[in-house]
Amino acid sequence: MTAPVGTRSSADLIRAEEPVLAHNYHPLPVVVARAEGTWVEDVEGRRYLDMLAGYSALNFGHRHPALIEAARRQLDRLTLTSRAFHNDRLAEFAERLATLTGLDMVLPMNTGAEAVESGIKVARKWAYDVKGVPADRATIVVAAENFHGRTTTIVSFSTDETARAGFGPFTPGFRIVPYNDLAALEAAVDETTAAVLLEPVQGEAGVVIPDEGYLTGVRELTRRKGCLFVADEIQSGLGRTGRTLAVEHEGVVPDVLLLGKALGGGIVPVSAVVARRDVLGVLRPGEHGSTFGGNPLAAAVGTAVVELLETGEFQRRAAELGTVLRDGLTGLVGRGVVGFRARGLWAGVDIDPAIGTGREISKLLMHEGILVKDTHGSTIRLAPPLTITAEELASALGVLEKVLRR
Repeated sequence: MTAPVGTRSSADLIRAEEPVLAHNYHPLPVVVARAEGTWVEDVEGRRYLDMLAGYSALNFGHRHPALIEAARRQLDRLTLTSRAFHNDRLAEFAERLATLTGLDMVLPMNTGAEAVESGIKVARKWAYDVKGVPADRATIVVAAENFHGRTTTIVSFSTDETARAGFGPFTPGFRIVPYNDLAALEAAVDETTAAVLLEPVQGEAGVVIPDEGYLTGVRELTRRKGCLFVADEIQSGLGRTGRTLAVEHEGVVPDVLLLGKALGGGIVPVSAVVARRDVLGVLRPGEHGSTFGGNPLAAAVGTAVVELLETGEFQRRAAELGTVLRDGLTGLVGRGVVGFRARGLWAGVDIDPAIGTGREISKLLMHEGILVKDTHGSTIRLAPPLTITAEELASALGVLEKVLRR
């Protein structure tokens, strides 16, 4: 007989997943049951400092009071209408998100991958209707080592063979160039190019930050060549890097912005394509949609997220605590850390392979009460909630030092 939820141990629950869940993830062996702020607790009551924040989906921490209250209020009123009807929460969400990002129009969706897929469709439609690219010939230029999601179209332009192998045939119409290489980008853009699609900081690749001037160069090149600049800020946006958007570090405004993760406050999946009016304006009724996209619950939570960001508090915290993070990691270089890349409260940390793989280090940190996640090889990612305190951050870095010394 299956034991009721709440009485099964972590080991029991992990074993129970094995025969009934698809094995598309390889999680660390911790079973989270409760959370508050920057801390989570497993089913046995052990506490852990969350230094991953759901890959930036939990920028405001677990169960932020303002976001929980917004969700509760909306749950008592209305959760879903579909877009067959208007709802009373969507206009304010779109208005405030457009104002926050400095763009004109919003296409609400649910997951990050949906936002990327939607951005691709919009860019192609714009290329045919506005730029005059011949039918079915539009191309989109992307960067190597990108991560934009795992749908069949998106993995078609991935360079990660784990994401691609066994999922072909792949969607045509994409050109891949090295990241942070303006000359290669220039050579790849031609009269068929609808858009250049980039992450301002490559998250899954290990928090790879381009050279200063790269994003400015992309913006100038796309304007000169008459194509769109689509910035995927699903991980990097909404305060993570110390600005509302990572492109703001170079004062760049893209034509199309892709948002997700933190936009749902860690409560509901919310994503959006935000763009200039002449770009999103190419869509007509029936050409694109989502039953849950822009639902009242998502709009209420998304509006509350935007309200938190309008104060600038979380951007400032990420910038200020980012200094603590960088200083702490600098002190570990040569002492188990061979290098790191950091912007705001976000870092990719390269561990000396002689000490262990990224997963091995992540498991050791887990046993010490710190949750992080590995990426390629011996790299771990640090992306704590923006609500973390300087003391909690220093403590986590101290535990990392202890693990590396051991």
